[in-house]
Amino acid sequence: MPLLVFLGKRLIVMIPTFLGITLISFFVMHLAPGEPMAIQADFNPKMTPEMRERLRAQYGLDRPLPVQYVHWLKGLLTLDLGTSFSADRRPVWDKIRERLPVTLLVNFLSIALILAVSIPLGVASAVRAGGLFDRVSTVLVFVFYAAPAFWVALLLMLLFGVHLGLLPISGLHSIMGYDRMTTLEKVLDWGRHLILPVLVSALGGLAGLSRYMRSSMLEVLRQDFITTARAKGLPERMVVYRHALRNALLPLITILGLSLPGLIGGSVIFESLFAIPGIGQLMWTSVMARDYPVLMGNLVIVAILTLLGNLLADVGYALADPRIRTGGGR
Repeated sequence: MPLLVFLGKRLIVMIPTFLGITLISFFVMHLAPGEPMAIQADFNPKMTPEMRERLRAQYGLDRPLPVQYVHWLKGLLTLDLGTSFSADRRPVWDKIRERLPVTLLVNFLSIALILAVSIPLGVASAVRAGGLFDRVSTVLVFVFYAAPAFWVALLLMLLFGVHLGLLPISGLHSIMGYDRMTTLEKVLDWGRHLILPVLVSALGGLAGLSRYMRSSMLEVLRQDFITTARAKGLPERMVVYRHALRNALLPLITILGLSLPGLIGGSVIFESLFAIPGIGQLMWTSVMARDYPVLMGNLVIVAILTLLGNLLADVGYALADPRIRTGGGR
């Protein structure tokens, strides 16, 4: 089966999946207690039931939920995510567009760090299985995997930001003197501010992916073709990195594709802790304010990234193993 046909079928399947995600998200979101006008109405002693109903009509919340969903979906088909319920009444896409690059930058740096550390760590642990390095790395990895991200973030902020004063603990850049910095100084300043958020964002994925890499590598190293390669007298480095590693990476393709939405979801934690103006922080504020259009816009972005992660995993599998395209690997 040609790769383009394989890709086309996956894209077709994504359409009903995406609609299902938006439908469930829309209805579940409205099941939460509270309404957007609660802040305006509950603290206003002059608010009457008639005024509250007019506010509900202004937000379009007086209509049945199916009607609201169809209206929102029509706007989505024209790439209109609606208008925020907040006081600024800005278009939802404008709010997302100015924050999305920040979240994507942090998450791409996290993925790069995860790949750069977890794959060599997993391979080294598999090659030295049962040794001191394997045992120590396993203990450390499970500690980082079990530790809550917000707790680790607070510890790092206390250590490097408060006690040692080596790294900033909030924002994307310095407040004082940033406009007078040269381009290189601005890049270095951004780098210092991003070290802790990127590290916190990557810790969980790094720990999990390195264990998956170790397990997959151990399984491949027991295969007959590895024994044959060693019997032919090939150097151990060539056996491990040329023959075993390529086959061991196949399960990681799926895991890496599915980790993308997890990183975006995890951005809610570290962006709130480190005061980073990204999608995660916007999602948190929209949940607290019951800003349904902004919240749905964020969920659409997460859904798209989830489906793209699955698609990239399928394409990676198809490129690495042609049997996937022809159905022989099913």
